[in-house]
Amino acid sequence: MSKLFTPFTLKGVTLRNRIAVPPMCQYMADDGMPNDWHLAHYTEIAKGGVGLLIVEATAVSPDGRITPGCLGIWNDEQALEHANIVKAIKKAGAVPGLQIAHAGRKASANRPWEGDDHMTEDDPRAWETMAPSAIAFGGGILPKTPREMTLEDIERVKADFVSAAKRALNAGYEWLELHFAHGYLAQSFFSSHSNKRTDEYGGNLKGRSKFLLETMAAVRKVWPAHLPFTMRFGVLEFDGRDEQTLRESIELTNQFREGGLDMMSVSIGFSTPDANIPWGPAFMEPIAKKIKDSTQLPVSSAWGFGKPDLAEQAVQNDALDIVMIGRAHLENPHWTYTAAKALGIEKPALVLPAPYAHWLERYKI
Repeated sequence: MSKLFTPFTLKGVTLRNRIAVPPMCQYMADDGMPNDWHLAHYTEIAKGGVGLLIVEATAVSPDGRITPGCLGIWNDEQALEHANIVKAIKKAGAVPGLQIAHAGRKASANRPWEGDDHMTEDDPRAWETMAPSAIAFGGGILPKTPREMTLEDIERVKADFVSAAKRALNAGYEWLELHFAHGYLAQSFFSSHSNKRTDEYGGNLKGRSKFLLETMAAVRKVWPAHLPFTMRFGVLEFDGRDEQTLRESIELTNQFREGGLDMMSVSIGFSTPDANIPWGPAFMEPIAKKIKDSTQLPVSSAWGFGKPDLAEQAVQNDALDIVMIGRAHLENPHWTYTAAKALGIEKPALVLPAPYAHWLERYKI
């Protein structure tokens, strides 16, 4: 019997299955505003049968965007447009989630198909970046040195996360994810590659964790206890010192759990261009299980689970509670239906909306 197609309940929310679509930036917004592209995109995927659909990294402030095309939720007008996306996702039977983020030193970049590099200083669309320390990511494409954040900057960003969470709730989102991964602002505070501060927000693990814990605590206060409060966090870098980083990540994740985190999406740090990531099918599964077993926190993960048997295996092995399937849903928005057939689910078309399921089940020519 398939475990992937069993319901999963977290706090007061029940997913119809354990298949989720992780945040995947579309870079199609204008001034952070959702538009027809986003509405059509998320509606199409939600109709495919997924249990959870997390809307792409959404900036908590204009300077928190990765590119000028990134979504935002720093004003009420944006939140109203998000509400239309929420309604469409829910109408299709999926749970609507939102990831809120600040890009830090990786901000002010061109869209991937326009270079994926920092915009030049003379580009009128560009803006000043900031980070824990004045250290560029580098790697040939992100050379801009960010401004080192002041204590006032830190307080402002924490407040921006709180405001974004409030707007997400008012828009109707039922699942919130903090983006504390992938070399963006929060990950940059945690990583010793990017945080060389000598004040209380740097130095040892306690100092490098301070921004993450304070931001999480501030958002926890305004996000309802009955709705899932989650985080995507880069638990290691694949930089040659992963044993130490993973040990620190587990210690910090236990603090997240004690502070009210409900679930973690286990991911990669992406804090250094010198990482040697062992890309391959389901390569994050054992790492996610290590986090789960060490913290007793429910976990999800992405990266290489796009084949139905791999997704099923991860849940059967109790490595993941839900499986994030990203790229495969761009190739096939009805991936959940495809997986149901592959795993031998009885009447697989029933994972789809009734107008589709009716025809697919009634006429099997």
